Amino acid sequence: MIKRIKLYGLLLCAVTLLSCASTNAGSSNASDTTKDKNTETETDMETKKDFITNGYAGDCPSEYADFRLDGVEYGKIDHVIYHSNTCKMDRPFSILLPASYDGVKKYPVVYFQHGIFGDENCIIRDENNRIRQITANLAADGKAPEMIFVFGHMFATDDPKQKPGFNAKDVLPYDNFINELVNDLMPYVESHYSVLTGRENTAVCGFSMGGRESLYIGLQRPDLFAYIGAIAPAPGLVPSRDGFMAHEGQFASEEEMKFPEEMPLPELLMVCCGTIDGTVGQFPKSYHKIFEKNGVEHVWFEVLSANHDSMAIRSGLYYFVSHIFKK
Repeated sequence: MIKRIKLYGLLLCAVTLLSCASTNAGSSNASDTTKDKNTETETDMETKKDFITNGYAGDCPSEYADFRLDGVEYGKIDHVIYHSNTCKMDRPFSILLPASYDGVKKYPVVYFQHGIFGDENCIIRDENNRIRQITANLAADGKAPEMIFVFGHMFATDDPKQKPGFNAKDVLPYDNFINELVNDLMPYVESHYSVLTGRENTAVCGFSMGGRESLYIGLQRPDLFAYIGAIAPAPGLVPSRDGFMAHEGQFASEEEMKFPEEMPLPELLMVCCGTIDGTVGQFPKSYHKIFEKNGVEHVWFEVLSANHDSMAIRSGLYYFVSHIFKK
């Protein structure tokens, strides 16, 4: 993927870009694969035809990325502290509630994960990502249901002094987030907010390291998540090496990177990445190829001219939100 970086200053620059949104070329042989096309709605097929062409997509259309003056109401962001038994301490998350939220109507939920060195605020508080606008505008036009977004702090350590870093020990808490999500964060959200439960009402998605962890969580627990999205997912799902570190692999081999046979398959598995991503480079495409080799049905596309940045997030989010929680 990225040639080994020798200058510490360059590494620090790349670290900053990785945390929430940042830059190596994609491929010209992209493709998109879906589940049974006969199950797609006309809206699904129209969005795919209009948005993805020959495996490539552009930025989120401006009519969905911008605030509108036609009466659309936009959601509210709250910051919450809860107790994590997994981490043995109080932990934070941010939550985006639809403008119509009144505590009575129930909504489906997306759990969205940030990048390495990020936190519960960096994705939703970055206005360049346009999450409030995209979700509300799609709902206003009937292209997606209203939904709740939850942004956890993905560094799930039980040592308050531990910090993330590019080594096996200091990335391990990211892999532990699956336990905190399932055992602590999801139960808290479901007991304190008016949400629809069950896999058909629950999605997991993320950017960079959060994309990698979302793939891992989705592959391990498709019984909990019917919709899985990864935007510019970082290396480490399988054994590999990049310019920062060697990755042992969350799965011991490429052959294991698939859904357990006894588990239900997701309604949507999406992977995308910018064509000029210089941070995760070819790793997202390598996941696409592994899924193809393992017969795992999924959608894959590259975002033209997008780096490891907000454009990739907007594009991936637009597609993902417009294709989830379809009845």
